[in-house]
Parts: sequence; C-alpha cells; structure tokens
Amino acid sequence: MVNATVARNIAGICGNVISLFLFLSPIPTFITIYKKKKVEEYKADPYLATVLNCALWVFYGLPMVQPDSLLVITINGTGLAIELVYLAIFFFFSPTSRKVKVGLWLIGEMVFVGIVATCTLLLFHTHNQRSSFVGIFCVIFVSLMYIAPLTIMSKVIKTKSVKYMPFSLSLANFLNGVVWVIYALIKFDLFILIGNGLGTVSGAVQLILYACYYKTTPKDDEDEEDEENLSKVNSQLQLSGNSGQAKRVSA
Repeated sequence: MVNATVARNIAGICGNVISLFLFLSPIPTFITIYKKKKVEEYKADPYLATVLNCALWVFYGLPMVQPDSLLVITINGTGLAIELVYLAIFFFFSPTSRKVKVGLWLIGEMVFVGIVATCTLLLFHTHNQRSSFVGIFCVIFVSLMYIAPLTIMSKVIKTKSVKYMPFSLSLANFLNGVVWVIYALIKFDLFILIGNGLGTVSGAVQLILYACYYKTTPKDDEDEEDEENLSKVNSQLQLSGNSGQAKRVSA
C-alpha cells in the first residue's frame, strides 16, 4: 500500500509536469515576436506578474521558511528562469518607452521580494510563522491574478465563442488544480488548498463554458488578436500551476 509521503510525492511530480507545460505555453507568442522583430500590442504584464509569483514561491520553499520543499524551489525556479527569458525577448524587441516600464517594474518587484524576505527573517523565528507570513502574500497575489481570466470568460459569454479560450490550456489548468488539491489534502496544507482550490474552480468554469459555446464558435482561422488573448490566458494558467506547487510541493 502506498503511504502518504509517496502519494504526496507522486502528486507533486505530476503537478510539476503539468505546471511546466503551462510555463512553456506562451512559446508560440514569443516565436511570433521574434519573427516580426517587434512586440506590437503584446503586453509584458502577465510575465511580470508571473515573475513576482515565482520569486515569492521560491522564497517560500527555502529551508529557513518551509523545510523539505525542494519541489517548490525547482519548479518555481524553473518557471522564474523561463519567465525572465520571455521578458528578455520582450525587452529586446520593445521601443525605449516600454523597455523603461518593464525595467522599472522588475526593479520594483525585486525590492518588494527583498522587503518580504527581510521582514520574514528578522521578525519571525519559527518555520510555521515564516511560512504563514510568506504564504499569505503568495495566496493574495494568486487570488488577484485569477481576476484576469474572468475577462476572457466574460468575452466567451458575450461572443458565444471559445476561440479566445484554448481547450488544452483550460484542461491543463483544471487538472493542475485537482492534482495540487489532492496533494494538499493528503497532508493538510491550507495555502496549497486555497490557491489550487481557486485554480480548480477557474478551470472547471472554463471547461463548462467551452462545452456550452464550442458549437457556436465560428470555425475561422485565428488572427493576431487571438494570439494576444491566448498569451494572456497562458500566463494566467501558468499562475494557477505555480501557486499550487510553490506552496510546499515536496513531502
């Protein structure tokens, strides 16, 4: 019989695989940017948000905050590296004004994470206190980031079309949430449960909308506007994956 530790590790590994898929999902967008040598109307906001999210969860997984969280560090460290590559490409092909904006936001995020880390290490002296303090910030940011997909879902309802909401990513979002909810319940972890509970609900609603409006979706080729909306959805789905893993993905 599989014990709880093994079961949690299996769930965590499955969650890592799904989340890696979510991290890599914006690649087509950046291939387009590279080919055109300009960012056009694409926005860096989703990737900046993911960088902050991953950075916080990497800190959460460190031994001085939450021991035995190696998978938290590895997947969110990987996600952080991937997002920084995306931003580097975005930065390189952006006009000067947008480069300044991206640079200032990155600096601001670094300062914020530094403040959180300093307060955590100086004001709190037990793992439980530190993990709770950092975990609260992580859950707050993840919860706020779920607002963005609501705009996509609203668009689906208004247009009766799911072309802005890819099925594969909605399914991955749902499965990722389910896996991490299971992980959280095997050995109860409130932070993982909250973040991935939201991800599960978000993914489920997207799948329901997809089932409702698939037949009414025009069967035409995707245009550049589709790609921009897909980029936004991809990033939000990534965040769903990150929140769960980064909460204590290892046993």
